[in-house]
Amino acid sequence: MTAALGAFAVTTLLAMSVPTTAHGASVPAAHAAECGVRSDGRLYCGNKVGAKGYADRSYRSATRGQLNGTFSWFVCWGHGDPHPGQNDIWYWTQLDNGAWGNVPAVDVNTGQDPAPGLREC
Repeated sequence: MTAALGAFAVTTLLAMSVPTTAHGASVPAAHAAECGVRSDGRLYCGNKVGAKGYADRSYRSATRGQLNGTFSWFVCWGHGDPHPGQNDIWYWTQLDNGAWGNVPAVDVNTGQDPAPGLREC
């Protein structure tokens, strides 16, 4: 293998293994497994790739965008329509396109809903 091809392979593997935040910035792999409220009051947690954010806390409302990465932050939670996660909790965040939306808890990797320590909105 040539040096250039080897460097390309290493760079590609590293890029594929580093998760990103809701805004596309990379986060250390150790943070990808983390799910909790930090000192800034936000919940930082893993999420389903492609999770959609809705205008209201309902699948019937308009889709505002999605989360393309696997790790995001959420500013608060609220009750809404029930979803397949067996509850009615939705999390409010800024989506990857810059719009704000409600993400159903079923798409956020919390241990319990609502996430302990996160404020209600």
